[in-house]
Amino acid sequence: MSARRQTLAERRRAAISRNGELAPLLPPTGAFMAALAVVAALVLVGLVMVLSASSIVAINNGGSPWNMFRRQLLWAAFGLLAGLATYRMPYRVWGAVSLWFLGLTLGMMALPFVPGVGVTVNGARAWVEVSGVGFQPSEALKVGVVVHLASLLGRRQSEAHDPKRVFRPAAVVWGLAACACLAQRDVGAAIVFTCIVVAMMFMAGVPVRLVAGLVGASLAGAAAVVATSERLQGRFFAFLNLEESRADQGYQVWQSILSISNGGILGTGAGEGTSKWGYVPLAHSDFIFAVVAEEFGLIGSTIVLGGFLVLLGAGLRASLRAADVQGSLLAGGITAWLCIQAAINIGGVVGALPVTGLTLPFISYGGSSLFAVMTASGLLLNVARHPKP
Repeated sequence: MSARRQTLAERRRAAISRNGELAPLLPPTGAFMAALAVVAALVLVGLVMVLSASSIVAINNGGSPWNMFRRQLLWAAFGLLAGLATYRMPYRVWGAVSLWFLGLTLGMMALPFVPGVGVTVNGARAWVEVSGVGFQPSEALKVGVVVHLASLLGRRQSEAHDPKRVFRPAAVVWGLAACACLAQRDVGAAIVFTCIVVAMMFMAGVPVRLVAGLVGASLAGAAAVVATSERLQGRFFAFLNLEESRADQGYQVWQSILSISNGGILGTGAGEGTSKWGYVPLAHSDFIFAVVAEEFGLIGSTIVLGGFLVLLGAGLRASLRAADVQGSLLAGGITAWLCIQAAINIGGVVGALPVTGLTLPFISYGGSSLFAVMTASGLLLNVARHPKP
């Protein structure tokens, strides 16, 4: 009697395992299940909040209240497909083409300066719009930087104390990404790239003095850019004195705080908040956390914050248990990106940090942002699903 014929999936897994490109598939770990549950929950919460927060804006623009929600739902579907692709394909394959991918995403950063294609939003020329479809190239670059640095630092981890072999190449990647963002006047994205690179260098064992030097250079560069623009100065420093700036530069944050306080403990109820009625500009994107806090109160806000804390714990656990250094750095870099960006966004909304124009991962309206974070989440789940035995 002939042996049972292998399925295509079984043959694929056997071939990959023989080539040493994939760790043996073990039962799902707690980190994998926690990360999967949090990502799915945050995406669903985001869709609900985008529908609530964007309906008034869509009506005021002369369209259907469902318009922005439909676009976000479509991007979520594309993000799901991309996340499945990055989850299914061994992450070492992505590392093998990381330099090409980085070059492609860096090249895309020039698109906002192309006449007829680039779009300026709130003083930052960081957007591209083609046939009515807009996207932000820096979101794709975040994935490119994390994947490339994970490959570079992973391959050269034993040489972490050699500046020529490790620090300088990584610093060049940081410099290109940060300078491209600063050229677009997108200081928030430059800050996120700095945090990502610093976190990954620290995890890879790069000497602290070199990492500190990079932080100092980034602070000097950001200060120089902010000093050249009164608009940026007002935006960055308004949070220090909201009482005096609430009528102009601090208006958005002041109204956000009023909306949050209006939510109380239980909130006003889904769809019942007032912040989206024009009181809080960009309530559907950068300031969507204010809508969450108003409509679902302290309880809803705590759930969202708790979700990111769980994601932080799951991501760090996946990083520590990764099958190799590349996987460890990949999981750690993605976790740092998502959680640091969330902290910066929420800090700006509640008036504890400067407003940077960053979206809240998974929740804010923005197709390219949602697509990028879901793609990165697939890579994180990939690492978590294949830990060392």
